[in-house]
Amino acid sequence: MDTLIWIGAAISLAGVAGLFWCIFYVIKLRKQSLEDAELRARMQKAVIMNFAALAVSTLGLMMVVVGIFLG
Repeated sequence: MDTLIWIGAAISLAGVAGLFWCIFYVIKLRKQSLEDAELRARMQKAVIMNFAALAVSTLGLMMVVVGIFLG
């Protein structure tokens, strides 16, 4: 079960990396001088990626917990 824990930790870290990507993407967007409609359209991409990163991170944490319970 140690393998499940380490794989879950790696997946969780990938999700956290995705969250940091979302943060830096939004910071970069706000520094650009975009029109409101274009800014909203690009922010929708960040929101979708944010939810996906949260889901991946949650999946990884669930794998870690299952690995601990089974181990």
